[in-house]
Amino acid sequence: MKKPTWVIEKEQAKKAAKSETVWLFGLHAVRDALLNPNRQIERLVVTKNAADKLADAIAQSGITPELSDPRKFAAPLDSGSVHQGAALEAKPLAWGSLEDVALAPGQGAPRLVLLDQVTDPHNVGAILRSAEVFGANAVIGTLRHSAPETGALAKTASGALERQPYLRLRNLADTIIQLQDMGYLVLGLDGEADQSLNTVAADNRDRAIALVLGAEGPGLRQRTKETVDMLVKVPFSRDFGSLNVSNAAAVALYAVQNT
Repeated sequence: MKKPTWVIEKEQAKKAAKSETVWLFGLHAVRDALLNPNRQIERLVVTKNAADKLADAIAQSGITPELSDPRKFAAPLDSGSVHQGAALEAKPLAWGSLEDVALAPGQGAPRLVLLDQVTDPHNVGAILRSAEVFGANAVIGTLRHSAPETGALAKTASGALERQPYLRLRNLADTIIQLQDMGYLVLGLDGEADQSLNTVAADNRDRAIALVLGAEGPGLRQRTKETVDMLVKVPFSRDFGSLNVSNAAAVALYAVQNT
């Protein structure tokens, strides 16, 4: 008997969490990871100055840090990483299946953000931050051709990675269809669409809504456009161009707030 999709997704998330580790860096990202009871931390590397600044979080986590010389920082980070003297190695967070986040109880109708091959970790980090601020249930990307959980993503997310579910699923079109079967209205953002997001959001305030955003330049793929319920645009006052995908996500999330 074939396993349901949600079972496969949950098994994949657990397998990934067991087999991989990620290095998070920067005082804010490290502090939030230390304070997250769901984070399995393998190693913490800090300078004396950073250790003093993170003393409360380190004590609460129960982790014994490795003190490192700031001139020869011991964590295996890219030379351009702004680590502020703090880095930790941890297992990626496992948020469960699509159903776990899409049907999670909350205040008002749920909101989701779907990303169609958005690969820039800084954009995804910023989107996670906006999703957390505006009360989204989760941000969902593709398993391939999307930004994985990295230190750069976590630093840009400014702590939101520890609180905002971030799933990467195998097939975006299948995910959209699953959400439609759950009662979601799935809206694809497209600058050339006829319908205004503001109008559609106002007419569907009490309905579960998923917003789908495409990568910089290419936008939504054709298959994605064909699968969503409707293409909508963010109305602009001037013919200047288009928003960065993370800015567009913030504006769109604000437009579909259900409070």
